[in-house]
Amino acid sequence: MLSQISQPKPIKERHQGIANILAFALIPLSGFATDIYLPSLPSMAGSLQVSDIQVQLTLTLFLISYGVTQLFIGSLLDSFGRYKIGLSGLIIFAIASIVIANTHSIYLIYLMRIVHGITVGAIVVSKRAYFIDLFSGEKLKHYLSLFSIIWSTGPIVAPFLGGYLQSALGWESNFYFLALFAAIMAVLEFIYSGETLRHFSEFNIRKIARVYTDMLTTVSFTLGLAMIGLAYSMVMIYNMTGPFIIEHALHLSPIISGYGSLILGFAWLVGGFLGKATINRPFFKRMVFNLLAQVAFVVVMIISIQYVSGLYSMVFFAFIIHVGAGFTFNNFFTYCLSKFPKNAGIASGLSGGVNYVIVSFLSYGIVYLLPAKDEYNLSFSYAILILASVMVMLVLKLKKETFA
Repeated sequence: MLSQISQPKPIKERHQGIANILAFALIPLSGFATDIYLPSLPSMAGSLQVSDIQVQLTLTLFLISYGVTQLFIGSLLDSFGRYKIGLSGLIIFAIASIVIANTHSIYLIYLMRIVHGITVGAIVVSKRAYFIDLFSGEKLKHYLSLFSIIWSTGPIVAPFLGGYLQSALGWESNFYFLALFAAIMAVLEFIYSGETLRHFSEFNIRKIARVYTDMLTTVSFTLGLAMIGLAYSMVMIYNMTGPFIIEHALHLSPIISGYGSLILGFAWLVGGFLGKATINRPFFKRMVFNLLAQVAFVVVMIISIQYVSGLYSMVFFAFIIHVGAGFTFNNFFTYCLSKFPKNAGIASGLSGGVNYVIVSFLSYGIVYLLPAKDEYNLSFSYAILILASVMVMLVLKLKKETFA
């Protein structure tokens, strides 16, 4: 085995603080890889001479490959370590970004976006497992509850930056930026980071399959993953439709589209902070209150469109709904990540993987049925996801599941 042949590079004690910062800095990479070019989607469609749905597929292919990779990468990380796999992922991600920026073939972009999904899956899961390797107890719970908050910096900063890059340099500049970011992080990781896995698991297919089975047959864990997927689907639905509504239906600029995504990224951050602040409150009471608030606001959104519609009303209602989605995600993600500490890589991979598989199919399916046409379609997309969340919570209640 690789773990027995080569000696892992440990983190030097004096570099521990910097290594922690680098790990946190890579948590939002998945958000950056999708959100930075959201304001460029309409321009990409025009430049590549493809339809809106074809360029939206670049997001879906990333989400599918990112999700599927996370389902299986955890077992490799638990057997062969976090450091080398994550570092290799950064280098390959940078190369794929440069390829995208230098081609006008939508099919080559599809392939490179799949490569993006695979590499980001390896990087992000390795960094989530990093904290579980090094910390325990209340300190671990504190760090895990920060994940969705740190991750939300991607949706906040990336589209804002992407809007300006699009206006100044064109859609290709977004991918040059991603390549530069990954290259810099790879150099810093090489200098300051190292292997954190203390006990390498034997890469035994039967044992690994048994661990997966135990996790997926734990009802609270599996339905928790469903809630995570439904929450993030609300964000992705807006990501796939918002730029087209703003730039095509409302005839506003990519910069305005970027500002809209920035505001909604901030909404996710607010939801994450609220989740962290109430983490010791009774679980079901706060989740029921949150879902009821989302139901109320989506109903008001649907009704109000008949009287008032436009950029401000759309962003206002989406903001409230995304706060609720961020709250749901923070609570369930913290629970799922900490549920199986002895198999942190697999638990981290499943938590992210199932989430993105659900998100990729749900978001693309809903956008296909309710195209990026107007605020009305967006409101009904939210309604579908919120009602599905209510149903999952009812099942959890009937099963009498507990979330400590």
